[in-house]
Amino acid sequence: VQLQACGGGLVQAGGSLRLSCAASGRTFNVYAMGWFRQAPGKEREFVAAIRWRGDYTDYAESVKGRFTISRDNAKNTLYLQMSSLKSEDTAVYSCAARDRIGNIRSGYEYWGRGTQVTVSS
Repeated sequence: VQLQACGGGLVQAGGSLRLSCAASGRTFNVYAMGWFRQAPGKEREFVAAIRWRGDYTDYAESVKGRFTISRDNAKNTLYLQMSSLKSEDTAVYSCAARDRIGNIRSGYEYWGRGTQVTVSS
């Protein structure tokens, strides 16, 4: 599975941004997809994830109520709508996919290159 994320940029605090992640290749086996982020000097952290079939989603506490993850199966595309952005949301955001059934917060096998999100205060 190949993943390509886009949609990052510079936004003011309180603003919104939508990230997209296009999946290609052996997508019929995908069990879940997720978004992760890594800020300078910090470890990569889980942001949100969604099962590729069904409605189950999961969010990090820090983004609950502000971010919404969704998918378009027909387009093999994952989205992350980010609202009420804060300076601490500044990071490189990466999308990931996994084939194996399990906890969708971790265990991802396929990763795309990240897209930079910068929130100015």
